[in-house]
Amino acid sequence: MAFDNIKLEKGLYTTGKSFTQALEELDPSENYKGTSLEGLDAYERQLKRFDIKVSGSNSDPVSKFFATTDSSALFPEYVSRAVKLGVMGNNKVEKIIATTTEIDSMDYRSISTQNLKKDFELSEVAEGAALPELTIKLNEKLTKLKKHGKMIVTSYEAIKFQKLDLFTTALKHIGTCISNSEFEQAINTIINDENIIAKSLQTNAISYADLVNLWAFFSPYQMTTMIVNQSVLAKILFMTEFRDSFAGLDFYASGNMITPFGSETFISSSIPNNALLAFDKNYMIEKVQAGGIITEFDKLIDRQLERATISTITGFSTIYSDAATVISKSSD
Repeated sequence: MAFDNIKLEKGLYTTGKSFTQALEELDPSENYKGTSLEGLDAYERQLKRFDIKVSGSNSDPVSKFFATTDSSALFPEYVSRAVKLGVMGNNKVEKIIATTTEIDSMDYRSISTQNLKKDFELSEVAEGAALPELTIKLNEKLTKLKKHGKMIVTSYEAIKFQKLDLFTTALKHIGTCISNSEFEQAINTIINDENIIAKSLQTNAISYADLVNLWAFFSPYQMTTMIVNQSVLAKILFMTEFRDSFAGLDFYASGNMITPFGSETFISSSIPNNALLAFDKNYMIEKVQAGGIITEFDKLIDRQLERATISTITGFSTIYSDAATVISKSSD
């Protein structure tokens, strides 16, 4: 079949597309409908070509990738996919963003709106009268992009006999670290937006009354998401209103804790004590991504693993600032 004759080389990583996309152009998956290879993408067919098993108790050693010059070109993509497993397995970012924008440069300017909550309530427009306006314009500031990643500090000799399933676990940990860093970046983008609404606590600590008032205040938005630090979350869960027997049974049986008014709750070290960030994830924040997971493919193919980097480049920008609220102790 066609996938057996493809020449694999470093150039497939420099086409401006992902390695798998470049392979798909040479070996389209649609050609395998109705065959035993249906359901595999072009990269997975290459693993089958060289009989490389990357998971399970019978996974191959790392050295299997370097048995031939062609198969060694598959190694950077394996690394990227393993890191992505870690990102997706702990992907809190995807649960708090409204949209993701892919860009192919380091400069990006998002949009800004002058929307207010009152704009949700449109009054009847008389015949011939002008419709209400929504102003959309470019942001004055560029979206700040940051690189998140880690450097592999090892040697080929140290890992060549290790099973790929074990090495995947180490790479997944890198993905988890990247995901956590991007999450904190997103939260900091929101709390540093000078236009988001700030409210004061009724007392010196967050109470159930504060939560009720916050939930009511959000209309016509929805309070879909809450961000707190670890100590505040513990205080909320110790509130009498969140300690009834049914909530406890569900928490102990499934690990799913009851949260204020059904909002999904996350812990972030960026939120100070006696403070809480709440927002409507459907309108609040845009993720900007410059490419996917970036690996130093030259080093990985040439077995120069020591000090090879794995990273992503992302940024975040707020869309509707009034879709978020921070409540905290009054500064008075």
